[in-house]
Amino acid sequence: MNLTISGHHLEVTPALRQYVTGKLDRITRHFDQVVDVKVLLTVEKQKEKEKRQRAECNIHVKGNDLFAESAHEDLYAAVDELVDKLDRQVVKHKDRITDHHHSAPKRMM
Repeated sequence: MNLTISGHHLEVTPALRQYVTGKLDRITRHFDQVVDVKVLLTVEKQKEKEKRQRAECNIHVKGNDLFAESAHEDLYAAVDELVDKLDRQVVKHKDRITDHHHSAPKRMM
């Protein structure tokens, strides 16, 4: 899995990088065919303080590309919300590609 964490108008500290990496482990636990993950952390230059911190993520999995974004006044809360959204998308994608049809049981003679 290739992981890219970048910041826009903020410096990505080692603690923040470790936090995002730890949270993204939850996604790889549910679906192991994740190819590429790109995370963008942004601080918007808005006057209001609400939803100023943004987190966006693009995930390339086998067969699909997933995108989610989240905004909050706290960057860590935005990352939590982002990972929740991505986790739901990954589980839904995994459910779609899983074959749910069972073969008919063979008769025993």
